[in-house]
Amino acid sequence: MTQPAPYIFNATTADFDQSVIENSFHKPVLVDFWAEWCAPCKALMPMLQQIAESYQGELLLAKVDCDAEQDIVARFGIRSLPTVVLFKDGQPVDGFAGAQPESAVRKLLEPHVQMPPPAAADPLEQAEALFTEGRIGDAEALLKELLGEDNSNAKALILYGRCLAERGELGEAQAVLDAVKSDEHKAALAGAKAQLTFLRQAADLPEVADLKARLAQNPQDDEAAYQLAVQQLSRQQYEGALEGLLKLFIRNRGYSEGLPHKTLLQVFDLLGNDHPLVTTYRRRLFAALY
Repeated sequence: MTQPAPYIFNATTADFDQSVIENSFHKPVLVDFWAEWCAPCKALMPMLQQIAESYQGELLLAKVDCDAEQDIVARFGIRSLPTVVLFKDGQPVDGFAGAQPESAVRKLLEPHVQMPPPAAADPLEQAEALFTEGRIGDAEALLKELLGEDNSNAKALILYGRCLAERGELGEAQAVLDAVKSDEHKAALAGAKAQLTFLRQAADLPEVADLKARLAQNPQDDEAAYQLAVQQLSRQQYEGALEGLLKLFIRNRGYSEGLPHKTLLQVFDLLGNDHPLVTTYRRRLFAALY
């Protein structure tokens, strides 16, 4: 069989200790025990290879032909095929026997292997992916390097401002966003400024637990409902915030001169038109309006 990548290989009795046991001290090694006559093995193997490739070298996949490597089979007491065992730090730490769906295999690997950031065509796309994953520091470091080469990149400035805001550097974030002069990314800039506004507002509001207690006593407490939504927005709990804002708008659309409606539109700018929550809540807002 052809080997799709250097981190996918055949393991034999002669090299098992080096290729699997020793390597597992550096990176987790998934060992696939298979045989030519085993139909489920042949169905499972391409999926395991695809999973290994998705980890881009952070996971090794070793394939053991059980018909040819009887010593390894006996050593690990393999009784049925396919059997898959995950080795880490020289020891088997998890595994399964029989065919499994891809989701189950990935769930098994999740505690042991870190998925690399998505491949990106350029540093800005990579920074966006890191920001989406919540890896704010990594995104910020990449953006600093990018802006060092071109400090007029509006898209990079906006994302850098959002990183600063997430870290609580609200004044610095404001200065960065104010430096954006291009009209090309109006929606993204409006969203970033909305995020900054929510973070500033939340700092002066009662705690979430207090607001929830007020609403438990009086579900019609419009002030508490709005303030809770702002607190949720500052914590990126967008679905809960959108639901609360929409309910408040339906109940009292004139609250604070139409503030729930204005805030819903700010959140739409923040998340972007392609976000599934925006699609859902824009439709629900339209239905409530008309």
